[in-house]
Order: sequence, then C-alpha cells, then structure tokens
Amino acid sequence: MKNANEIKFLKNRSIVKFEGEDFLGEIGIDGRIFKALTLARISVGVISQQAIENGISILVQENDAEKAVACLIDEFEAERKSGKVSQIYSINNVSVIGFVAEDFNKVFAELARNNVFPLLLNQVAGENRVNIVVTSSQDEKTKNIIESEIFKKPKTVHLAIIGHGNVGKTLIQQVLESSEEIKRRKKIDFKVVAVANSKKIAFNKKGFDANWSDEVLTAEHPSSVQELINFSNENQLENLIVVDNTASKDFVKNYHALAENGFDLVSSNKIFNTLPIEEYRKLRYTLNKNNRRYLYETNVGAGLPLIDTIKLLHLSGENITRIKGVFSGTLSYVFNNFSLRDDKFSTIINEALEKGYTEPDPREDLSGNDVARKLLILARELDLINEFGDINIQNLVPESLLEVSKSEFLSRLEELDEEYQKIKENQEPGHVLRYVGDLHGDLQKDKGELDVKLISVPATSALGQLKGSDSIFEIYTESYGENPIVIMGAGAGAQVTARGVFGDILRVSETK
Repeated sequence: MKNANEIKFLKNRSIVKFEGEDFLGEIGIDGRIFKALTLARISVGVISQQAIENGISILVQENDAEKAVACLIDEFEAERKSGKVSQIYSINNVSVIGFVAEDFNKVFAELARNNVFPLLLNQVAGENRVNIVVTSSQDEKTKNIIESEIFKKPKTVHLAIIGHGNVGKTLIQQVLESSEEIKRRKKIDFKVVAVANSKKIAFNKKGFDANWSDEVLTAEHPSSVQELINFSNENQLENLIVVDNTASKDFVKNYHALAENGFDLVSSNKIFNTLPIEEYRKLRYTLNKNNRRYLYETNVGAGLPLIDTIKLLHLSGENITRIKGVFSGTLSYVFNNFSLRDDKFSTIINEALEKGYTEPDPREDLSGNDVARKLLILARELDLINEFGDINIQNLVPESLLEVSKSEFLSRLEELDEEYQKIKENQEPGHVLRYVGDLHGDLQKDKGELDVKLISVPATSALGQLKGSDSIFEIYTESYGENPIVIMGAGAGAQVTARGVFGDILRVSETK
C-alpha cells in the first residue's frame, strides 16, 4: 500500500490550454472535452479552470499533446468562430508533482524563494493533497524542496565560493570540516558546488570534498557569472548562495544578476557597500523585489558582531549618536607596538609586513582608505547618504612616496621615522597613538561627519588599552549616554574572517 505522504512525480506531460471570454462556467464544456479526448484515445490527467485567465487547462501525455490540440480545435470550431474560444494551444515539457502537506503556504513560499512558480495548481477538495505542474527544467529542484519541507529532510544549500585565497581557502575547509555536524544539528546540508577565481571556475554538482583544489587546478571553464547561472539552472540547484571573498571591483558588478537569478549573497568584499549611494540603493531594491538576502558582517569587524548590533539598535528605534574606534587590525598592530616600544616606525611596519598583517604594499593600509570604507559602510547602516568623497582621511604616507613603485617605497620606509617619532614625543604624558575612524555630527540628518585620522588618547582609556592587532568599536547612543557599547576583539585574519563569513552563510540558510 502506498504511503499517503508519498510524492507523486510524473514527467513528460503537456498542458493543453483553452483561452476565451465568457467561456467559464458554461454547462457541458468539461463533458465535451472528455468525450472528444476519449474518442481520440487520449488520457486526461487534470482539468483546471482559471477565472483570472478566462481559460481551462487540461493535462495530457506529452506525446498526445499535438493530437489533443487538433481534436479540441475540431470539437470547439463553432466557439472559435464566435470568439468564445480565442485560442487552443499546448505547453510542452512539464511535470506533475502531487503531494500531501499540512502547510501549503510554507511549501509555496519555499518554492517562490527558489524562483519556482507552478504553471498549474489543483487542490483536491476535502484533502490536504495538491497537484502542481512545473516546467521539466525545474521539476527535480521542485521535488527536492517539497521533500525537504514535508519529510523534514536536511535542506540542501548550494554554495558558490568566489575567491579561494586565504579567506576563501579557510572558509571551504571550515565548511567541509563542520558539514556533518551542521547536518545533524541544523538539518542543513552544505554543498560547495562551485569554486572560482578571476580566471577559472570549477563545478561539482555533488559537492567538492577535501581534494577541491585539484579540481580547481584542472578546471576548464573560464570564470564567468553566466557560467555559474547556467550550471545552477541546468542542474536544478535549489537554495543558492554565492560567497564573494574577493576584493574585486569587477565582481561586485554581478550582484544584481545573481540576485535576479535566485542567489542570496554573502560577502567579505567591501567594495559594493561603498559604491555611490544610487548603486547601493538599486541593489537593495533588486534584493527586495527578488526576495533575496545580502549579508556582509565581515565588511567592517571581520568576525566581530558589529553590523548586526548596529542594525538591531537602529531598527529598534535607538538613536545612535556616534561610532568611533580602531577599525584596522593592521594599523592597530602598528600603533599599539609603536606607542609602547622604542623601535623606529619603519621597523614596526616591516615587522607587520613580515607577519602578514599588512597588504603586500603597506600603503594600502597606511592610506586610510580601508578604514574610510568601513566607516562609510557603518554610516549607511544608519540610513545616512554619505559618499566616499565626504570622508576626511589623513593619509599616513608622505606625498613624496605616494607615486613611487612598491619596491622603492619599501626601500625608503625610513623616511617616515623622523616625523612619527616627533608625533610620538609631542604627546601628553601617559598617552598613546591610535588611528581611528569617527562617525559623528547630527546623525538624524541626511549626512554625518566622517573622520579618519591619527589621534593621541590616554593609555588608560578603552582605545588606549587595545592590544596586538585587535579592533575596537565604541557605539554611543541616546539611551546609553556617555557609556558606549564597546565591541572589541580580533578584527583581522583569515580564520576569524572566514568564521564570520560562515556565520552569515548559516544565517541566510536558516531563513531559507
């Protein structure tokens, strides 16, 4: 005996559609359809009337579709002449999925989230059974989603990892190592099905294993978002998340297309959130329209729960009056050490470079642009419309060294020593140097004031007590008055950034 909960799955079907005004509700129409098709030895699956479309849909075997249309055109010749029936045609390559569900709405919400919209829906009166018809290009995906909902099977989430440098590589390792535990605890089955860099993209429908880097090496597909979209469509992959671990200005241009093609977005790439406000808002509109999510917790504080905290405070109506802190793990390390040690500024920079704390060209850190981007991202979380050009940035690189090559800059690092030694010695006693981002002014207006600069603070203050390469963020609000909410911890590094990205992936997956 069949299980009542069993899913019925019929492929190779066609929908024959009648369209015409004043056609619905007319007595005897169904009988005539059945009679005509029975005489032609054609088996009918479902008859469904759609008042909105002024039509009737009939389900038949695909190899009977042409014959069914021809015999119904003959049967309803008079109605076609009078205009009651405007057209009779078939939609081929469809599949029927029949199932019993206590909560249809939840099932249909999951299908819609995956861009599956049934062509036909037929509910059996008095039962919780429903038959839906979908295109055959989406039938496997539809079946997987329904099975996951009805039988509470682990939900498969397909990940495309873009960028497999330090953060991307660490993330893939973390996903592979914890996938069994997450499947058991969260009922989510993660599969990394695509890995790409700027040149090549590798695919594996079943999900990569520990040998993923070998498959990437031998990949033959050129890196392209269209290739990724085609792959996900051809293989009917549900619950898609693309993870951007690059710092690419070009890749962010694909966010719109990805959102429109069923992908949620998780990104450690700061570029998009600092584009002109018009672009920033356009993506939010695309995301809303397509019911997609975009999470980027690691854009500012790596693994620290900063953006989430600010979002919650802001959404709850809390008036945030200022955000201030050391946003760069690199510059935190540089000034924490320079303030406490007798070494030259150039010695500390070289040390940070050797430890891998700085970019290959330390000017990218010393310019202050990275801190400025992070500050702008936080400003926009408060619905401020500041642009990057509004930020006052103190560049720590002397003008004479801005345009020289990287190797020449590194060979002339000692030219910075005298100036920074003076700055250090001219502080008040018991003070230390910190490179801070500061969002202040009237944050209830359209724009705030954004400053990125080197300041001197008491060694006993929260900023002054920072250690190693940690970051610190002070969030001042109306309710908390002079006592800020302080978030402090590791603000850089592949492990913590990858862990933060993984946290965003889990958050998106749990709401799918």
